[in-house]
Amino acid sequence: MRRVLALTLAVLIGSPAVAAQPWEGDILPPALAWRGKSERLVARPNDPWITPSETTGLTGTPSYAETRAFLERMDAASPLIRMESFGRSAQGRDMLVVFVSKDGERFDPSKPVMLFQAGIHAGEIDGKDAGLMLLRDIAFKGKDRLLDHVNLVFVPMFNADGHERTGPYSRPNQRGPVSQGWRTTAQNLNLNRDYAKADSPEMRAMIGLINRVRPDLYLDLHVTDGIDYQYDVTFGPASEDGRYARSPAVARWLEGTYRDEVSAALQRNGHVPGHLIFAVDDRDLSRGLASTATSPRFSTGYGDAIGMPTILVENHSLKPYRQRVLGTYVLLEQSIRSLAAHAEEVRAAMASDRARRPQTVVGRFDDDATPSGTRRFLPVQYELYDSPASGRREVRWLGRPGKPVDLPVYHSTAAAPLERPRAYWVPATHPEVIALLRLHGAVMEVLDAPRTVRVEMLRLKGVKAKGPSEGHVLMEGDVGAREMHDEAFTAGSVRVSTDQPLGEFIMLLLEPQSEESLFGWGFFPEIAQRTEYIEGYAIAPLAERMLAADPALKAAFEARLAADPAFRADADARLQWFYERTPYADARYLLYPVGREL
Repeated sequence: MRRVLALTLAVLIGSPAVAAQPWEGDILPPALAWRGKSERLVARPNDPWITPSETTGLTGTPSYAETRAFLERMDAASPLIRMESFGRSAQGRDMLVVFVSKDGERFDPSKPVMLFQAGIHAGEIDGKDAGLMLLRDIAFKGKDRLLDHVNLVFVPMFNADGHERTGPYSRPNQRGPVSQGWRTTAQNLNLNRDYAKADSPEMRAMIGLINRVRPDLYLDLHVTDGIDYQYDVTFGPASEDGRYARSPAVARWLEGTYRDEVSAALQRNGHVPGHLIFAVDDRDLSRGLASTATSPRFSTGYGDAIGMPTILVENHSLKPYRQRVLGTYVLLEQSIRSLAAHAEEVRAAMASDRARRPQTVVGRFDDDATPSGTRRFLPVQYELYDSPASGRREVRWLGRPGKPVDLPVYHSTAAAPLERPRAYWVPATHPEVIALLRLHGAVMEVLDAPRTVRVEMLRLKGVKAKGPSEGHVLMEGDVGAREMHDEAFTAGSVRVSTDQPLGEFIMLLLEPQSEESLFGWGFFPEIAQRTEYIEGYAIAPLAERMLAADPALKAAFEARLAADPAFRADADARLQWFYERTPYADARYLLYPVGREL
């Protein structure tokens, strides 16, 4: 009877030999063959300090709890390792940070600080496992001399909630680890779009940590998407070759000394380093590469805007997890050595950039349709085939190195020039803006009593909502007029001088024409709403009296009628035209509330 029941259940629920679903096999292109000297970094299986990922042959990554347990074990065993929580995620998880130093709880201020973070996109977690291996070797395997001249700060799982939304189907374009976290936070926010507006508790905690430790080098560790190529570790600052740099002295060091030394270390260990790579067209490599400017919503753009040396690392998603983790280890170790060797140079560059006060600041960068040069590129061979699924030609990467080619490179052009005022005046009616400026470290004067100030105010035009993005409804509009006002600011309002190291970044937040403006992020939607109005039975006779009394007004009205058929046919628009020219109209309509002190 039991055998019959077992057979019946097998029929009902399916046998173990059921065919695999199409998404359960490997859908990725073949990987390039690889062996490197960096494989010597992997611990032996019987090593008591083998990391959780190494126990899987560097194919898997530990959970949040397993990672925390390993760090707590190192903290307890080594005086060089100290772990704490620097904030809480949206779901209440501790955000873990590890301080690695010979100085005890207080860093020696003469030593530079390197802050490196993993898992801002939690599926891209190579940096966590590389960091655990490096910390192990510093604490227990004789590499403690790395701390003689540098202190380290390590955030292993920046997006802690996304890290725990894990599974084998999180990143279909990435080869390993076997289970990957999710790109966005529990609030569905992309942390690498949140540096300027700082909506998430995770980003607010990170900015607090940055302001606390003041890093001399900040590394943001990622994994790419996109095309296949031979490079396994690509990296760079916001401004390739310094051409867009808001911190030009820092950019010269990052793209010169730092790039040369890290690239050489990677090559010595069997890796293929390269610049950050973004194809113009993933299906047609011949169209070239895009190397565009980075806005302060991203880590590198933020670092560039505030004078903090920042590097984005993008390991190549189609390389095996083992290869990517080991490449990251090499990059991290060499970054420590380079920072130690050039600490005075780095700090001098930072001081030079933070002393800059350019009168005109670039508010936006637009894509350039004309290539500015070429770059030698190491491709992977591919072929095109007719896909019955898409009905078009698709790319099939073949897993074999291609011959080097020179590809056109497209850069950006500067747009929306912003003239630097002496200061901005932010009214107390916008406490969220004041709080954000304070979070970023802006120096400000807070009014303890009302004050009337002569300021320039911007009257915007064409203001409208663009649509949702990153938890906001984006806004757009142009400057219609610049008006001088004797503006009354109540107690709690703030004056924010631009004569400070964050002056350029403050401009990017508070100038509505900037691509990173708080206006564009939707922080001031109320200015686009009319709250008073006039009925037709009142404005029509008033408009008729205005026409009779003012020949110039009549001429302007008739010219508008002649030039604009849509306006001529719209009775409400015609009456609105008159209303806007009466003292009844709302004087604050479309008036940007942040004053500019000239």
